[in-house]
Amino acid sequence: MRSKRRQFTSQQQQQAALDMLHQWREKYLPQCDGHLGIYWPSDGEIDPLPLAEYARSVGIRVYLPVLHPWRARQLWFLPFTDRTVLAPNRFGIPEPQDQHCRPIKAQQLGQVLMPLVAFDRQGGRLGMGGGFYDTTFAFKHHHPQRPQLIGLAHSAQEVASLTLAPWDVPLDGVITEREWIVCQGSRSAKPF
Repeated sequence: MRSKRRQFTSQQQQQAALDMLHQWREKYLPQCDGHLGIYWPSDGEIDPLPLAEYARSVGIRVYLPVLHPWRARQLWFLPFTDRTVLAPNRFGIPEPQDQHCRPIKAQQLGQVLMPLVAFDRQGGRLGMGGGFYDTTFAFKHHHPQRPQLIGLAHSAQEVASLTLAPWDVPLDGVITEREWIVCQGSRSAKPF
């Protein structure tokens, strides 16, 4: 799957990001509460940066994940504006470097757009294997309402079924360049 998503040309990636933005704007924006977590794209992941730019233009606060400095496999979310200074973390992924900004708690985000390697329609998500998102959002096993966890993917990354481990946190939905998918196992995604 990783090699499949890397095979998209730069033009295909740009078009997929714009098509995904259209899906998000049509389905999610009307119910947006103002706090949106995104990720910095790498390794062929669908690019949420055009969506972040649009979200900021309509008054939505956008946040990027930062590796937690002392909690293993945890993420913090720091504000991401057009003036945010970024530096690569230990995995080479850019993250905000402003030491004066307070991170937002994961529970305060309304929606988190998450990268993935593969997904299924039941809410299964195959990530890169580090467990950062599952650890950060483990509280959703007991409090499934906030935030909505939405995977962003190329439609080619869909598989029939993924086996979830007990610690895996299922997705509430997936947005591809073609459609918005409310996952069948979701307890918090709102139907449209």
